[in-house]
Amino acid sequence: MTSRRGLALQALRRFVHRPVAVGALVVVFVIFAAGGLVHMFAPHGWNSINLAPSALHRSPSLAHPFGTDEIGRDVFVRTLYGIRTTEEVALAGAAIAAIVGVMVGALAGFYGGWLDAIAMRVADLITSYPAVIITLAAIVYIGEPYPHDLIFIFGGYMWAVMARVVRAHVATLREQDFVDAARALGGSDARILVRHLLPNVGGTILVAATSLVGQIVLIDATVEFFYYGLPASVAPSLGNLVTAAVQVKFGFGSNPTPGAGSWWIWVFPGLALILILVCVNLVGDALDAALNPAAARG
Repeated sequence: MTSRRGLALQALRRFVHRPVAVGALVVVFVIFAAGGLVHMFAPHGWNSINLAPSALHRSPSLAHPFGTDEIGRDVFVRTLYGIRTTEEVALAGAAIAAIVGVMVGALAGFYGGWLDAIAMRVADLITSYPAVIITLAAIVYIGEPYPHDLIFIFGGYMWAVMARVVRAHVATLREQDFVDAARALGGSDARILVRHLLPNVGGTILVAATSLVGQIVLIDATVEFFYYGLPASVAPSLGNLVTAAVQVKFGFGSNPTPGAGSWWIWVFPGLALILILVCVNLVGDALDAALNPAAARG
């Protein structure tokens, strides 16, 4: 236990010595916290309309930091609600993928044999198709999706990615001497997995889970750009906010509103999306380097 705590502290020090990664972590935390607490800033909700002439399609100001759209909705409020939906889908989808993937990968890597063969062939079958294609097919099948639908779609695909990573690491560790020593001392398979193997795979799981969050955010925005994701009428997300603004700006909609495509309507949700993607990737790379210093130097 002391050795693990010491290794964790060393990894934390290596991470803290990367100011760019620490800054990225702070930015992601602030963005996600703002999205999670949006109901405190905007109790009237994301679809509050103000048809007063002075509120229609206004550029950014003190009253409306991100401006308003063509029907008087506050873009700042809608962006915060979009962040909340995006982070809910990404974090919950990654959590489901991590839980299922760790369980399947750990069992497959530890026991091997037919269990390993079946689990990994299923994982290979799932990951042989691009994530965007699988997501689009699932959305077409279920119809108009809700956030919980997207969470299970992403979790149902991404677990295979996590399982392959965990399986490879556990399969290597099970051949180590400390596993033989634990078994010689009477340790059960469950105890060896939980107390000895999984803690040693914890860093790999953390890095992979961080990567999954970024992948889900990107895939979600991609399918929404093709008008197959979460509809803006159900809940705003960063992807559908950008898509709706671009659709109006370039006349892709059936009834485009003149002048409704002004820059502030799509720039701010787009910047939030870019910040999340860039910062999550920076944090993931820094975690990988901090937890696997030898591999990073190589």
